[in-house]
Amino acid sequence: MQYRTFGRTGWQVSEIGYGMWGLAGWTGSDEAEVRQALQRAVDLGVNFFDTAWAYGNGKSEGMLGDLVRANPYQKLYTASKIPAKNFKWPARAEYTLDECYPPDHIRHYTEWSLQNLGLPSLDLMQFHVWNDHWALDKRWQREIQKLKEEGLVKAWGISINRWEPANAIAALRTGLIDAVQVIYNLFDQNPEDELFPVCRELNIAVIARVPFDEGSLTGTLTQETTFPPDDWRSRYFHPSNLLPTLERVEKLKLEVPPGMTLPELALRFILQNPDVSTIIPGMRKVRHVEANVACSDGARLPEELMARLRTHRWVRHPTPYSD
Repeated sequence: MQYRTFGRTGWQVSEIGYGMWGLAGWTGSDEAEVRQALQRAVDLGVNFFDTAWAYGNGKSEGMLGDLVRANPYQKLYTASKIPAKNFKWPARAEYTLDECYPPDHIRHYTEWSLQNLGLPSLDLMQFHVWNDHWALDKRWQREIQKLKEEGLVKAWGISINRWEPANAIAALRTGLIDAVQVIYNLFDQNPEDELFPVCRELNIAVIARVPFDEGSLTGTLTQETTFPPDDWRSRYFHPSNLLPTLERVEKLKLEVPPGMTLPELALRFILQNPDVSTIIPGMRKVRHVEANVACSDGARLPEELMARLRTHRWVRHPTPYSD
């Protein structure tokens, strides 16, 4: 496992982290199997784990707390997220701070998450949605500073709305945010334009989420793929998105070098970017952990291949199915 510096915190985090969304909103999750995958990740050097209260209403946080206690001699970095008070994703421009993150809500969910985790403090707490209209509001600023001063949270971050990578830059410039979590993958390369330069300037950590585009970049979806109604992907892979996605995936498959899989190529493309501190693929099975961790070997893709991969950039904007 290779490690990278997590922005100005100075933490040394595994460049392959662990995204724990798979316990909520996705079918096919087996808790015992997930626990095995989590421990296997630790054994292979993964030390950054990202969860949220919304992932099973605290269930995922509880599993992360169990994992930390089961590995007392290894430093595991814990990250969670506070849901918006109105429980709506994403945070639209017309939503007020009072509707989403009033100070008492920030404190309540921070304390609730710590209770679920069974830990005295969180390494990183993040706003699960964000809109930069709130950036200069002193109320959220004062509350997160208090929670940091009290030792409940060591660093603060923002999970940026899907396909809105610049919609946090004003908040970053307050000096109060230590990390951003943003969708960045072979298709969604837009964070490179505005967000990443600001992160470099301010030494803010970057967590790359959705490295496989919710599964399309695993190469396993077909035109016949369907998901149960209660699976989040049943909305995301609506025909208006599934069909054009599959067309782009087929073109991308032509770029995969011999002996490499499409998921491996997807991860290696992200790892090539030094702006990224860690990637958090969702991993519910031991074999997924082992395959993804194996990509962290320091090897680089040839520049001519990287140049071709950059042509697969897909500029997308928020839509009803992407919420």
